[in-house]
Amino acid sequence: MTIFHIAHAVDWAAALRDGAYRVSSRGATLESTGFIHASTEAQLGGVATRFYADDPEPLVVLEIDEAAARSSGVEVRLEDGGGELFPHVYGPILPAFVTRVSAARFDSDGRFVVEDAAV
Repeated sequence: MTIFHIAHAVDWAAALRDGAYRVSSRGATLESTGFIHASTEAQLGGVATRFYADDPEPLVVLEIDEAAARSSGVEVRLEDGGGELFPHVYGPILPAFVTRVSAARFDSDGRFVVEDAAV
């Protein structure tokens, strides 16, 4: 299964340089939270709107191969997030787990847009 994570472009660039991505969510780290927040494709737009709509930083969406993470010993769990199950990644995201990185933004109507396709 592919899972998704919204990241600041600068944080992803640092992960490529350093070899691992350790940001849980906006303003939180893997170390402070214990896991990295992720979503399914269907949840992506809602998560973006709720947590990043007012964020001026350039965003990217990481597409993560869950099986690759698991085979490297990183646990991925579906856990409750307000009545809905969200994937949580219990360890750093290595660049090798990421199959695609897409630029993302909010359009003038407030819709979350990933590479020319509204989500």
